[in-house]
Amino acid sequence: MNTAYFLINTIFDLYLMVVLLRVWLQWARADFYNPMSQMVVKLTNPLVVPLRRIIPGLGGLDLASVVLALLIAFAKLALLKTLNVMVADWLTLSLFALLTVLKKAGSMIFWILLIRAILSWVSQGRNPIEYVMHQLTEPFLAPIRRILPALGGLDLSVLVAFIGLQAINYLLGDLFGQLWWMI
Repeated sequence: MNTAYFLINTIFDLYLMVVLLRVWLQWARADFYNPMSQMVVKLTNPLVVPLRRIIPGLGGLDLASVVLALLIAFAKLALLKTLNVMVADWLTLSLFALLTVLKKAGSMIFWILLIRAILSWVSQGRNPIEYVMHQLTEPFLAPIRRILPALGGLDLSVLVAFIGLQAINYLLGDLFGQLWWMI
């Protein structure tokens, strides 16, 4: 049963992160001709395009992709429920799906910030991946940089963002208890 749980969790979570990355790319108005953006679009289009016919966008937010993320999280939890890994009623699974999307979004923000920080240390020039990472993270880091004092070329905004993300993670853990750490 552990193997099935691991495989279901991994496959659904990876695709959920790709769908959330699509939402984030659209929200940040990142370059959609970038190779990384094109990969995300090609991986998600088979499910997003049919949903777009039913669910329109709202103020620049692709609601079809958001609904797809919620459906993927719900499908993952429903599959775990059918395997008796998770015991919950269907209404509770809907709440768990929303929490799963929130938690995976926070996790994705953390990893993108980490990748950007590492790329800033080792990158010799501007490559396409670094450019998209910059476009994705700048809306989070620019306000932090305006508050932090200049430290002679040392950028601590990523560290402050990590601390903020961790604080939000613990706050949600306090609000939702063991449920938050389980999903």
